[in-house]
Amino acid sequence: MASEGLPFSKTGGLADVVEALPKALVAQGHEVAVVLPRYRGTKATAVVMPSLTIPMGGTRLRFPAIADGTVLNGVRYFFVEDAAYFDRDGLYGGSTGDYPDNPERYAEFCRAAIEIAKHIWPTDVFHCHDWQTALVPVLLRTSYGDDPLVKDIPVVFSIHNMGYHGQFTRDVLDRIGIPQVLFHPSGIEFYGSVNLLKGGLVFSDYLTTVSRKYAEEIQTREYGHGLDGVARSRADRLVGILNGVDYAAWNPEKDKLIAANYSAKDLSGKQVCKQDLLGVFELSHDLLERPVIGIVSRFADQKGFDLIAEKAHELMREDLVLVVLGSGERKYEDLFRALAAAYPGRVGVKIAYDNALAHKVEAGADMFLMPSRYEPSGLNQMYSLKYGTVPIVRATGGLDDSIEPFDVEHGTGTGFKFKEYTGEALLFAVRQALHHYMDERIWKRIQLNGMAKDFSWKKPAAEYAKLYEASRALRGPGQAAQGLSPLTQSSGKAGQGPEQATPGTEEVSPGSGQAGRGTKQSRQPAGQGAPGPGQAAGNQKPVGTSNNVD
Repeated sequence: MASEGLPFSKTGGLADVVEALPKALVAQGHEVAVVLPRYRGTKATAVVMPSLTIPMGGTRLRFPAIADGTVLNGVRYFFVEDAAYFDRDGLYGGSTGDYPDNPERYAEFCRAAIEIAKHIWPTDVFHCHDWQTALVPVLLRTSYGDDPLVKDIPVVFSIHNMGYHGQFTRDVLDRIGIPQVLFHPSGIEFYGSVNLLKGGLVFSDYLTTVSRKYAEEIQTREYGHGLDGVARSRADRLVGILNGVDYAAWNPEKDKLIAANYSAKDLSGKQVCKQDLLGVFELSHDLLERPVIGIVSRFADQKGFDLIAEKAHELMREDLVLVVLGSGERKYEDLFRALAAAYPGRVGVKIAYDNALAHKVEAGADMFLMPSRYEPSGLNQMYSLKYGTVPIVRATGGLDDSIEPFDVEHGTGTGFKFKEYTGEALLFAVRQALHHYMDERIWKRIQLNGMAKDFSWKKPAAEYAKLYEASRALRGPGQAAQGLSPLTQSSGKAGQGPEQATPGTEEVSPGSGQAGRGTKQSRQPAGQGAPGPGQAAGNQKPVGTSNNVD
């Protein structure tokens, strides 16, 4: 279950995963249902349950319906329907910010999903994504703790970005009917606030992140956003599984959105795509022999644009062309507009979200730049490999997991990486790539190395299936203390820690960081709120093929 999923709703990469992973699981023989809110414009085929009675604190009740969203690619879809909560212009907020009743909206959503497991779709495992679904494990182990139909259903909880917490004031507990007894440092209390993401981290059976490296990073102060201590306390149940790519949509051999198709056997079409790209960005075709660096991104500090700003003019002194597609923070939109004005004919900028144009950039560019400060998974670097467009990335999260540095001596590797988060390190990596671009034979070897990589969903889906089985074993008779060793070897466990105690019983050393306040859609880094070292240390306490996956 998730707060968004294609083809019905999307604000970010979560929606892509919620479409692709269930489809891949079904292909491997599992039965999968996806539960989503019924947002405005979402069509349903029938009503399965016309009214559920959902307690919302005190004497308040809600009465959502459950709608049947048909079967797509073998995946069954159910929608939680409550027009007052979900029939709105935006998914999570509007022009004035996040909806103030988001806690109530997603608390109802979580309770309704549990009721679906009770009455409609008997469920072997819940797979929940991000803070909007984090109350499912909390509720299963508290409010539903005596319900024989659901109390032992295991939960796998996926963190797509540790920076978005679902953090609210304490009075939200009464508004959504969550027991006050959970408001303590080993539960869902976080520096005086309620933190729903923390609830998911503490009460779920297994945790996943969207790359092996990011699973390690969220256990550090730099990337843990104040929850690094909680992540470390669950290290033995934390697994990194790199997201996959939908090659049905991203494959230069079949892509209908690019000027010419091409493959590893015949790369000639890529030059046609490059010429088309220069034309779309109104750049001179005289530049066809120069290397083109492409960027497709949300413009934000997280994505490393402060490094690009720092070295922009030095970068443009190199013999290159820059094409940029994206939107976001005004300062970076202005930066690229200024660069286009300062280097006419060599810098092309489109301030927009445009999927068709993103395909043209992937196909027509020679290199793709992703200098992210942190990147839980990332998809564009994997798209780039398939399109023979060589990635230049910072070694973080999924970028580090998916890109191998080129080794000229052995002819191995798929791109260029830099580790230090500095403008100088970025510039050095770009210059490395430009140097090797001059040798056509070497450059083709890098391209072909990348195009041969398989980042389809087949392997990640198999790893998730193993995780579902491990979570079921934990909640089976006599299995409560069972370890994870076979799964660990195949999926890449983040770290080795003691066997996890019952939530709320184990203390861990304090960490410090940022107390995230953003929601999924806000896309703002976690706000400054957590005390520094030595302050409020208590807040770093912890905290088969026939699976029916909900």
